[in-house]
Parts: sequence; structure tokens; C-alpha cells
Amino acid sequence: MSLFDRVVAMTLPLVPKPVVRRVASPYIAGERMDDLLRIAQQLNRDGYRVAAAILGEFVTRREESEEAVREYEALLARMGDGRIDGYIHVKPTHLGLKLDKEFCLENVRTLLVAARRQGLFVRMDMEDSPCIDDTLDIYYRLRPDFENVGVVMQARMRRSLADVRELAKVKANVRVCKGIYIEPYAIAYTDPEIINRNYIVLAEELLAGGCTVAFATHDERLVWEASRIVDRLHIPRECYEFQMLLGVLAPLRKTIREAGHPVRVAVPYGPNWYPYSLRRLRKNPKIAGYVLKSLLKS
Repeated sequence: MSLFDRVVAMTLPLVPKPVVRRVASPYIAGERMDDLLRIAQQLNRDGYRVAAAILGEFVTRREESEEAVREYEALLARMGDGRIDGYIHVKPTHLGLKLDKEFCLENVRTLLVAARRQGLFVRMDMEDSPCIDDTLDIYYRLRPDFENVGVVMQARMRRSLADVRELAKVKANVRVCKGIYIEPYAIAYTDPEIINRNYIVLAEELLAGGCTVAFATHDERLVWEASRIVDRLHIPRECYEFQMLLGVLAPLRKTIREAGHPVRVAVPYGPNWYPYSLRRLRKNPKIAGYVLKSLLKS
């Protein structure tokens, strides 16, 4: 981490909440479920699929996870009733992974049952390295009973190629991303070019293995590479999609869609927007720098 990054990380907690909210607002639907549903409906009308999520992670009390499960169940019902073209994605630590793995597994199972009732899908997000083995274990234990479950692989992790080859054996539905967590050098790549190359290797392995792949990226170089792979391997539209975050590079998102590719937009919501925003801004010094500039202008 550069000196500037360290300064940003130390300074962010001092930034006034209204300033953080102003910068974060394009990336977060709002605090309420209705905020998410309104934006999801508009994205659907514009030709985009949606990945909905409730903000929260690394909970410290079982009650927080139980509340999240109830909120997700209500969200799934509203999405089904509203015929939203979308699915939900959940962070295992929001559902209690760090409290009790079996507790987390049962929470995910509950959501998979609720989602299946609505004809919807649930993706388990991949968090930092201590969570990887447990998250994959939960996935493999649930996969025989549920086809509507998916997982995530991070190109930053050195282990991901081996994990991908195992996932290909069960024809998993996998989102491939670069990964945002700062990890030790021994287990993670740090060179951006290597991370990009590994991203494409993982995607090719999955597609060649018959998996459904979501290309999660805002890097136009990776969009180009992924488009090339899809074309070369003659991958049908139902077996891949591109994914981007709400409020990030909308012109690129539109260009991808107009090229004929399916695109899904990740739309988070919830009252925990402030701690979520601080964590994301710390991990993205470029956006964090914008926050600081906004503060100075204010």
C-alpha cells in the first residue's frame, strides 16, 4: 500500500458522513427494499438483469444473521411477485459464517428454498482468504440438493485455478472477479497484469468445463478478452453474462449490452451503507481520493 493509500485509510473515518453519502449514493440503491425494487425495475426496463444484496458482513451476533435471512426472504418474495429479472447474492459472514459454519449453512439453505419457490437464484459471495474453504464446503454440501446456487472465484488468489478445476466437475455457476481483499503475498498475486491473465485463465477453464460464468469486471481489457473467449468457444447467451456495479462505468455497461451480451447490475441496499462505504472506499483509493477532494471543496 502506498503512502497516499495509508493516509487515505487513516483519514476516511474523519470524513463527515454527508460527504461519504454524497459520493456513495450512485453505488447504493438506498436504505429500504422499495429503493432497491424501484431501481431494479428501471434496470430491467433498460435491458439489464439485477443482482440484489443487503449490505452487511462479518456480523457478531446470531440475531443479525437471522434478521438478514428474514429480510432476504421478504426480498425474494417481492422480486418474485414483481417479476424482477434478477437474483440475490449473499455474503456468508453476513449469514453467520464466522459465528458457526453449520448455522451459516442452514441460513443459506433457508434462502435457497425460498428462492427456488420463486424460481430465483442465490449466489454466495467469496470474502477474504480465511472464508474460502468454509464457503466452498457449504457450496459443495448444498449443490446436490439445489441447482439454484452459485459461488465466486477471485483471480487474485493463487489457489483459484485448482478450485476452479474442482468446480468444473460439478458444472458450477461461477462469478469470476479480480478480488478486492488485501491478502498476504504468499497466497495472492499482487501484479495487476498477472491478476488479469489469471482472470482469463479461470474463465476459460470454467467455460471449457461446461460451467455458467459471470464476468464481473469494470476493466475494458477484460471485457474484450471475455468477449473474445465467448466468440471463439461459441458460448450461448444462457451460459455467460457480464456483471457490473450500480453507478460504475454506465457507458461501458451500455456498450456491452448493445454488443448483444447479457449484462447484470449489482444493486446493494440497506441501513448499513455507511460502514460498507468506508470499507469500499478504503479498498479503492481512487474513489477515496475523490471523497477527500469533495471534502476540501465543501
